[in-house]
Amino acid sequence: MMFWDASAIIPMYVEGPQTGVIKAISERDSDLVAWWGSPVECCSAFARLRRDGFLTTTEEDRMREMLSLLSETWTEIEPGSDVRETAERLLLSHPLRAADSLQLAAALVWAGKNPKNNYFVCLDQRLKMAARNEGFSVLPEE
Repeated sequence: MMFWDASAIIPMYVEGPQTGVIKAISERDSDLVAWWGSPVECCSAFARLRRDGFLTTTEEDRMREMLSLLSETWTEIEPGSDVRETAERLLLSHPLRAADSLQLAAALVWAGKNPKNNYFVCLDQRLKMAARNEGFSVLPEE
């Protein structure tokens, strides 16, 4: 199992420069773990791409549908006091935005707060650095 940040889930659906490497990682281990808020973050990205003219409404609807199907299969880390308190601590240690702090906190809770030998899949450079500093093995590798 690997923890997937929303930034890494989006290229599974939206073709881009990282799509090939992300699909290769997902083929290595299809048991995804994600934060409860990841579907909202992905849908936000899809809507932004539609508003900016990169996706049609039909394409956006299809991506939301495929994301819904995927989210039914992944292990989802629910919100709770442990995730919130960990996210608050992370904000003191790393230059993260709130949602990124919650993503990383969820990953740490999933890993039993022992990230060694656990993978964090992410494309956001700031979040990747924070995850690496917390002890995760980060994919894709630079």
